[in-house]
Amino acid sequence: MADEATRRVVSEIPVLKTNAGPRDRELWVQRLKEEYQSLIRYVENNKNADNDWFRLESNKEGTRWFGKCWYIHDLLKYEFDIEFDIPITYPTTAPEIAVPELDGKTAKMYRGGKICLTDHFKPLWARNVPKFGLAHLMALGLGPWLAVEIPDLIQKGVIQHKQKCNQ
Repeated sequence: MADEATRRVVSEIPVLKTNAGPRDRELWVQRLKEEYQSLIRYVENNKNADNDWFRLESNKEGTRWFGKCWYIHDLLKYEFDIEFDIPITYPTTAPEIAVPELDGKTAKMYRGGKICLTDHFKPLWARNVPKFGLAHLMALGLGPWLAVEIPDLIQKGVIQHKQKCNQ
C-alpha cells in the first residue's frame, strides 16, 4: 500500500460487508448504508486530524456522486468539482472519479477529466472487493492523485489560484 500514516488512516475506515451493486435492489440499499457510514467515519477522522479535504453527496439512488475536493498549497486553497457514477458492476469495478476542470491539463487523466488510477489503485481495489468502498476510493485514489498532480500543475503554471487570477 503506502507509508505508515496512510496505513493508519485506511485502517480507521470501516470496511464494507455487503457485496452488492445498483442492480441488486434490496442489497444495494444495505450497501449504500455501509458506504455512508464508512464515508461519515472517514470525514470525521479527517476533521479530527485537521485534514478535511472533500465533500460528497449522491443522487437519491446512490448511483451518481458529486461534490468538491480541495488541496492546500503554499497556504492557498485550490478547490475542484468532482463527480463519478457507480459502475453497474460495482463493487467489482471501482468508480472513475472525474475532476472536469482539469480535463486535458495532465497526462494522468483520461477524457472527460477522469483521473488515472489504473496502475496503483485498481489492483489494490480488486484485491479488496467487497471490503473497499467510496471512502477507500477517496483515501487511496483521489487523495494521493491530488497530492502528486496539483503541486506539479501549480509549479508548471497550468493552474493558478483563483485570487491570483483575479488580480
